Amino acid sequence: MTDFIGRADVDLGALRANYRLLRNKTDAKIAAIVKANGYGHGLHEVGAALADEGADYLGVAQLSEALELRRTVPDTPILTWIYGTGASLAAAILSNLDISIGARWALEEAVEAAKATGVPARLHIEIDTGMSRGGFSKADLEQTAEDILRAEAAGLVEIIGLWSHLARADEPDSSETSRQLNRFNEASSLLENVGVKPVLRHLANTAGTLWHPDTHLDMVRPGIGLYGLSPDPAVATAEELGLLPVMTLTSKVIVVREVPAGTGVSYGHTEVTEEAMRLGTVPLGYADGIPRSASGRGPVRVGGIRTRVVGRVCMDQVVIALPDGVEAGAEVVFYGHGGPTADEWASAAGTIGYEITTRLGRHVPRTYRGKVGH
Repeated sequence: MTDFIGRADVDLGALRANYRLLRNKTDAKIAAIVKANGYGHGLHEVGAALADEGADYLGVAQLSEALELRRTVPDTPILTWIYGTGASLAAAILSNLDISIGARWALEEAVEAAKATGVPARLHIEIDTGMSRGGFSKADLEQTAEDILRAEAAGLVEIIGLWSHLARADEPDSSETSRQLNRFNEASSLLENVGVKPVLRHLANTAGTLWHPDTHLDMVRPGIGLYGLSPDPAVATAEELGLLPVMTLTSKVIVVREVPAGTGVSYGHTEVTEEAMRLGTVPLGYADGIPRSASGRGPVRVGGIRTRVVGRVCMDQVVIALPDGVEAGAEVVFYGHGGPTADEWASAAGTIGYEITTRLGRHVPRTYRGKVGH
């Protein structure tokens, strides 16, 4: 029981349906991405449901989060790729996690961790094909390939995968995706020529899975689509793609106020009423994950009627335009089933749907409908 006036209802049935839709787009294996607390939906619940649904892998960016997830999902392979020097790679190895390496130091630390544990490190080699963010450059890979082969021959590492990330897959007509695929294939050939033969080559995210079948290779890594959001609503909305919203964020009206024309609303009086109107105060704000950049525009639904935020989003509350007949205690839907959508909030805030769900505060209660796991 909580006195927090707001909650996120997570529909695991919708999550599973989205997984099946994406599953049917490819013959490749599926690495379901559950990073950032399952895109804000709940790491353990989402991870367990997707593992139960048959995901071949789960993907978690932060090593600390992968170690946490392993306690919930004991058997499904988990890939992790963000950690720094001196990280707990020994713990990762003993937890049977697959570890990404994208620099010589990462290979060296994985080898040392394997020696310390007596267990070979399961590695995926990351290649920088165009993100300029992480992974071996072509020159770095050329200098490190022989060292990878020696570590493998010594039984210290197993080369499970070769991977990279697409920069512009959400632009179906961009030629950059083809260029990245070519660079990826060049890296794959370079490794094979020295005797390193990864089992799984993976490159495609949700957008790649939907719009670039030539990038599917051995495994795809859908993320945002699992949660019912489009990689780019300008190309195709979630509804057009057949994706179902997974999270519904709600709160309640706690104060009703009738104000005359000329009334300033919220901080800075950035909005002044042009006519008499009813206002409702709702106790969710930017500390909870409601973007302040959507001030005056963020859409909500109350009493079955769509309306909007009036004035600036505050730390713990927003003010909304209140339809006639709606009183204190009425439920307010920010996004989810029945709309508005997280993508609409993203548009209002000048951002992307990914940010809307991942920024939802962990203190906001989550409730779950549908089967979590076995």
